[in-house]
Amino acid sequence: MKVAIYARVSSDSQDVDLSISAQLRALRDYAAKHGYEVVREFVDEAESGRTIDRPAFKEMIALARMHQPSFEAVLVWKLNRFARSRVDSVTYKTLLKSKGIKVISINEPLDDSPSGKLLEGVIESIDEFYSASLGQDIKRGMRENAQRGFSSGSRPPYGFHRVGVKDGSKTRYKLEPDPEGSVAVQVICRMFDMALRDVGCKEIAKALNKEGIRTITGQRWGRTTVHKVLTNEAYCGTLVWGGRPGHPAIHSADPPVRVENAWPTIIDKDVFRQIQRKMASRRPDVTHPRTISSFYLLSGLLFCSCGHSMIGRSAKSHHYHYYTCNGGYKQGRDACDARALPKDRLEHLVIEQIQRAGAEPGVAGRVSQTG
Repeated sequence: MKVAIYARVSSDSQDVDLSISAQLRALRDYAAKHGYEVVREFVDEAESGRTIDRPAFKEMIALARMHQPSFEAVLVWKLNRFARSRVDSVTYKTLLKSKGIKVISINEPLDDSPSGKLLEGVIESIDEFYSASLGQDIKRGMRENAQRGFSSGSRPPYGFHRVGVKDGSKTRYKLEPDPEGSVAVQVICRMFDMALRDVGCKEIAKALNKEGIRTITGQRWGRTTVHKVLTNEAYCGTLVWGGRPGHPAIHSADPPVRVENAWPTIIDKDVFRQIQRKMASRRPDVTHPRTISSFYLLSGLLFCSCGHSMIGRSAKSHHYHYYTCNGGYKQGRDACDARALPKDRLEHLVIEQIQRAGAEPGVAGRVSQTG
């Protein structure tokens, strides 16, 4: 029997499960012992099982949905490696089962009998309860940490560094701005000065990229990364936890944690507020993309040869439609000078390729621009 291997380690620091290498070793040994042929290995590192937003997991499911899947079973260390959400587990196991693919836990011997299915449901419910309880404990600890002025994140904002502080037997961390006059602090001040003069995020990013200035991760600046700096209250000395867009805690009933004057300021608070007002006045009314269907069929599936996603753009009063590199759009032509691709011709070509490959309707692979 041809099988795929799926291994995952959680993003939670409290995760005590086996490492990726140990999981893979055990899964390979199990496959060899039972005479299975391993055709693919899928690995997600630092990914939570509470969500399906895992790159390797999504790739595995996409391949399983092909007309003729290359594997007949998925081997996992335990069921909680596949998913910690009972709903996700049932949903994707049912999808795999419809394609003749079963999920095998090498440490939880289960069968298709009524008692085996009952035991499987109990195990998955316990895993979900454990995950939810652990998440609450982690969030409670991080909230307390923030209220005391400590940093809860692993990576400080651009222009900051972490300083260890003894707290009893533990070492906790506070943020401190980089020394005055450092390159990062100069860049931050320059960005806020440009924003104060009504220079847009894209133009700021283009100016920084043109001079070879890079982000904290060594990447080129884009509109989003510049916007994150300009809206981060850390630069005016305020610690905010659980109140920033995209932070998981923002969806809870608890108010965000705010600690004023948590560290020395880089940007004057009055200047910061003035820039927020300027950006708010220019912000267009938009509809959340999840509430509408995309006019561009390949949204989220098409990638440029430079690695950035391709996004839909219109021209000539919406009479013409193209896919263009998001990197070049956000960071300027010096980031990527790939040409725009006509929407209708490209979508027609991709649909023809999918049909020739024998894929199910609605299943498209990732396509890269080669021109």
